[in-house]
Amino acid sequence: MIHKYRNHTPDLAASCFVASSADVIGDVTIGENCSIWYGVVIRGDMAPITIGNGTNVQDLSMIHVDTNKPTDIGNDVTIGHAAIIHACRIGDNSLIGMGATILDGAQIGKYVIIGANSLVPQNKQIPDYSMVFGSPAKVIRKLNDEEIAFLQKHPGTYQELAKEYLTQE
Repeated sequence: MIHKYRNHTPDLAASCFVASSADVIGDVTIGENCSIWYGVVIRGDMAPITIGNGTNVQDLSMIHVDTNKPTDIGNDVTIGHAAIIHACRIGDNSLIGMGATILDGAQIGKYVIIGANSLVPQNKQIPDYSMVFGSPAKVIRKLNDEEIAFLQKHPGTYQELAKEYLTQE
């Protein structure tokens, strides 16, 4: 459901798929060809949330903010099932693994893979083209060409799936 909060109604592109059990609340902007899957909560109540074009937020994930600390998610990002994204920035073409947590002030570069169940601490800076795992999360190595190609291709899979779901509703 789409919920107004205070003076803010979420602004979603017409091509965006939002599952029936997802909740998008308040000062939230979602770009073209995005998909917000079942059980997701996106709550822009204390600061804005911006989600770029082509991004997919998978089932049971939570995206939130803190007072005057927005969340900014780039284009063609994949946020895996049950991830927690809180008052941080995620660069284009990155993948946040299932169950990962990104805390306040963290800056995730472009073309970054955050491994499943990893914890990115507050204010952590993750450089572009990094493979990151652990709790606390650490850069393991640079991405190889095959992994970069995967990050370029993967969002398209969810964009096509979302189009299919849109025609079902």
